[in-house]
Amino acid sequence: MRYVRTVGLAAVLALAAGCSQNSPEQAEATAPATTPAAAQSDAPAAIAAAIASTDRLMGDTDEDARRHPQEVLEFLGVEPGMRVLDFGAGGGYYTELLSRVVGADGTVVAYNDGLYAKLFGERLNERLNGGRLANVKPLVAAANDLALEPGELDAALFVMSYHDLYHRPEAGAAATDVPKAVAKVFEALKAGGVVVVQDHVAAAGAEVVEAAHSLHRIDPEAVKRDFTAAGFVADAESLVFANPADDHTKMVFDPAIRGSTDRLMLRFRKPLPVDAPRAE
Repeated sequence: MRYVRTVGLAAVLALAAGCSQNSPEQAEATAPATTPAAAQSDAPAAIAAAIASTDRLMGDTDEDARRHPQEVLEFLGVEPGMRVLDFGAGGGYYTELLSRVVGADGTVVAYNDGLYAKLFGERLNERLNGGRLANVKPLVAAANDLALEPGELDAALFVMSYHDLYHRPEAGAAATDVPKAVAKVFEALKAGGVVVVQDHVAAAGAEVVEAAHSLHRIDPEAVKRDFTAAGFVADAESLVFANPADDHTKMVFDPAIRGSTDRLMLRFRKPLPVDAPRAE
């Protein structure tokens, strides 16, 4: 059963009211994320067309059943003309779908850190070779050094990559400043823009670094704390990937659970300025 729970409007408005007013210098960067009305009505069809495209990279369609791309991209609210960040793009499964949905008038920033680029860069390059996805901008940098323009994005997507901000895969590697990384995404989003985080669920109260290292999981409450601390408002959660049979104790690559872990999917929104008009 597919299920989405939306956070109460009163709670969203209360949190938004607590945010500071924007200065005139920030007005352009915080303009509410918008798209043409026609694009809004066409969004689910654009997503379905992207998934159905016969020009997708070989092997991608084999992953559709477990990845539920229609549900994920509709939950994100991606539409033609948007500018979207694929954070931890890896080999670009979602980069390609986002590219096809946003179209020629949109842009996708396919971001990987150095380790992701090393592990998955060949697959991503295969997607981009020959100008195949001309609206995709690849970006490689440490998360602490992620360079994005203020207010340039309508949406951002983390798929199985958020816990890795807490993971230290190499001895001596610089630790990611997670609050700083989340703050960079917050700043890069337009007012009203959204972030969706999908990841493997850890047990409630699990210490984030330990869970990331030993299990490649994260407690959903830790994700919520990180994003709300950065100024985001919790907007909705989806149970598309919920699996009650997962007891959250196994490493995600354990054959007994691989590919069927209990996974969170949370949506956060950058609040509108307090005095901004709201859609009825």
